[in-house]
Amino acid sequence: MAQHRNDVQPESSVVPVFGTRKRAWTMTGLVVFLYVVNYADKAVLGIIAQPLARELGLKSSQIGMVGSLFFLMFCIGGFMAGPLNKYLTLRWALLILAAIWSVVMLPLVLGASLAMLIVSRMLLGLAEGPSSALMHTAAYSWHPPAKRGLPGAMLAGSASVAKIALAPVLTFIAVHYGWRAAVLSLSVLGLVWMGCWLAGWSEGPYTSKAVKATKQADTEESVETTAKAVTEPNVPWRKILLSRTFVSCCFLIAAIYALTTVVLTWLPSYFEVGLGYSAMQAGSMFALPSIVGLILMITSGSVTDKLIGRGFTSRTVRIIVPCVGVLICGSILLFLPQISAPALAVAMVSIGYGFSAITFPLINAAISELCPPQQTAGTMGFFLAIMSIGGLIAPYATGVIVDNAATAADGYAQSFQAIGIIGVIAAVLVLVFANPDRDRKLIRG
Repeated sequence: MAQHRNDVQPESSVVPVFGTRKRAWTMTGLVVFLYVVNYADKAVLGIIAQPLARELGLKSSQIGMVGSLFFLMFCIGGFMAGPLNKYLTLRWALLILAAIWSVVMLPLVLGASLAMLIVSRMLLGLAEGPSSALMHTAAYSWHPPAKRGLPGAMLAGSASVAKIALAPVLTFIAVHYGWRAAVLSLSVLGLVWMGCWLAGWSEGPYTSKAVKATKQADTEESVETTAKAVTEPNVPWRKILLSRTFVSCCFLIAAIYALTTVVLTWLPSYFEVGLGYSAMQAGSMFALPSIVGLILMITSGSVTDKLIGRGFTSRTVRIIVPCVGVLICGSILLFLPQISAPALAVAMVSIGYGFSAITFPLINAAISELCPPQQTAGTMGFFLAIMSIGGLIAPYATGVIVDNAATAADGYAQSFQAIGIIGVIAAVLVLVFANPDRDRKLIRG
C-alpha cells in the first residue's frame, strides 16, 4: 500500500522516463488546438449575430437569450466531466465531444429559425460543458502542479488565439459567403482536429490512471529520472468544494466569465451597432482584446511558474496577481459609459479584458492544487461548471439592457461597467478568503 504523503513536492519533481519536456509540450499543443476550435464555436455566434438578427428578425434580448441558454447547458454539462473521466479515457472522451461539436450546428444551416438556433446552441453547450475540465486534465497530465501556470495560460489563451486567428477569417467568410458558410467551416475544422488527435495523443504521467512506461530517446533533452508513482487516497468532495479558496474563487471566476461571455456574444455587435464600425472592421477588431489578453496571460503564466520555483507561495502568485488584474479591469470599465470616442472605447475594453484574462490560468492552477490527482477532473468540472453561471446571466442581461437603453452604445457600455463593478467586489472577497497553500494542507493532509 502506498504511503500517504502530506506534501506535494515529490509529485512536482517526478519526470517520467517516457516523457520529455518536448513531448509534454507537443501533447499540450494538441489540447490547445482543440481549445481553439472550442472557443471558435463559442465566438461564432457573436460574429453572425447581426446577420442572423436581420434574417430572422431577432431582438437583442433574443440573441442574448440564445447566448445565455448555451451557457446554461454548458454549466449542466460541466458536471459530467468527472463521470466521463471515470468511465472513458481522455482520448475517447474528448474525441466524442469534438465529434458532437462538429455536427450539432449543421441543422441550423439547413433550416434557420429561432427555435433551431436555440436547440443547436444548447446541444453545443451541453457537449462543450465537460470538455473544459477534461482538456485541463489532459494538459495537466503532462505537467506537475508547480509547472501548470504556463500550460494553463496557453489553454486560457486559446480563446484569444481563436479570436485573433479565426475571428477575422470567419468574419470574412460570413460577410462574403454568408453566415452558413462560417458555421460549415467550423465543422470542417473540428474534423481536422479529430484526425490529429487520433494520430498523436497519449496521456501523461500526472493522472491517477495506470501508466505504462516506455522508452523514448530525445537528442536534445535527456531524461535521467525514473518515473515514480505518487498516489493519494481520495478525499471527501465537501472538503474540496466547501474550502474557502474554492468558494471564494468561484465568485471571482464567474464574474470574469460573465465578461468573457459578453465579449463572445456581443463585442462585434458593440463595435458595429454601438460604435459605428463596419461589419468587417468589427469582426477584425474582435481580436484586439484577445491580443492584449494573450500577451498578459502567457507572460503571467511563465513568470508565476518561475516565482513558484523560487519559493513564492501559491497565494501570492496565483491569488494576489490575478486579483490585482481584476481590480485594474474593473477600474477601467467603470468609466466606459463616459467615453464617446469609438477608438478610445475599443482601447478601454481591450485593456480591461486583457487584465481580467490572467485570472483564468492562475486561478485554475490554484484550484488544481487543492485535490489529489485522481480528483482533478471532477474538481475542475465542478469549478468550471460554477464558472459558467456568469454566462447564464450576462449575455441575456446585456441584450435586455441594450434594448432598453437610450442608444445601443450606452447599453453595451453600461453592461461592461456593471460587470467591472461585480469583478472588483469578487476580487476583494478572494483576497480576503483564498489561500491555496493553507487549504491544500487541510484537504490533502
